[in-house]
Formats: sequence, C-alpha cells, structure tokens
Amino acid sequence: MRSRHEDAVKLGDYVSCYAGCSFAIGKEGRCTVGDFTLMNGAMVMAEELIEIGSYCLISWNVGIADSDFHPIDPAQRRLDALALAPYYKDRPPRPPIRTAPVRIADNAWIGMNAVILKGVTIGENAVVAAGSVVSKSVAANTVVAGNPAIVVKTLEATNLTGRRG
Repeated sequence: MRSRHEDAVKLGDYVSCYAGCSFAIGKEGRCTVGDFTLMNGAMVMAEELIEIGSYCLISWNVGIADSDFHPIDPAQRRLDALALAPYYKDRPPRPPIRTAPVRIADNAWIGMNAVILKGVTIGENAVVAAGSVVSKSVAANTVVAGNPAIVVKTLEATNLTGRRG
C-alpha cells in the first residue's frame, strides 16, 4: 500500500486483498473496508474518502476512484503535468482536482473490470456487472450493467438466512 500519511487505510476483520490489489492514497485521502470483504486485483484510489462495506466482493481489475485525477481544463492539465514531472526543477504546485466520496454498502458485488467513479454510492446488495462504468449512484438490491451503467434488474430482498421477505 502506498500512502502519504498514517492510518490512511483501515481494514476490517477478515478482509482478504488478493494478488494485484492496491491502494493509492493521496495526502488527504482515506479508505475504510468493512469486515469479510474480498478484493481481488482491485485498485482503490482515494484523494478524499472511499468507504467499502462488509461482505463485499470486488473482482479483478476493478477501479474505484474518488477524483478526476487531473484537471479537466487544458491549461490546468498542462500545469498538472509540470507539477508531476519528478525531475523538472521548476515544478509548480499541483492545481486543485475535483473529488467526491465513494461509498459501497454492505454485500455489494463489483464485477471484473468495472470502474466506480467519484461521488457514487453503491447500495446494499447491489451488483455491478463486469466491465460497467458507474458514474451515478446505484440503489440497493439492483443490478447495473453497461457504459454508462444502467439498471438491468431489481433483486428481491432476502434476509441473511436466504428467506425472501
């Protein structure tokens, strides 16, 4: 894990981060992951806040980001390139970037190669299909797919014993 400060990433009990899983946490960034969550080769990029609940399944090559990484404005983006050049002697400070927290509720499943963008909340029990790009929040108990992700199915609520109701 790469972080510019202590306690940037907090993992709950029995969290599993398998091969290729990484956390890139900025100076002000924070990430929390709830209990019993499994992450496989996911990349979590936090400049502000990313919260991942308990019992979540996050598959290979999933990207979760709470920022745009770089300014949209071309002049600001050029400044950003100068600021990020490690051997440039006159490096300016980085221009501000837009951030918005990402929240993934309990028991969500994020499929392989999905991208979760800034400001998104994924509801409890929601499923994000493989390859989806999620730019808007997802309600609980729904399945979304596509680019941009849209609702393709509503799940019937079940309790933890598997009984419907």
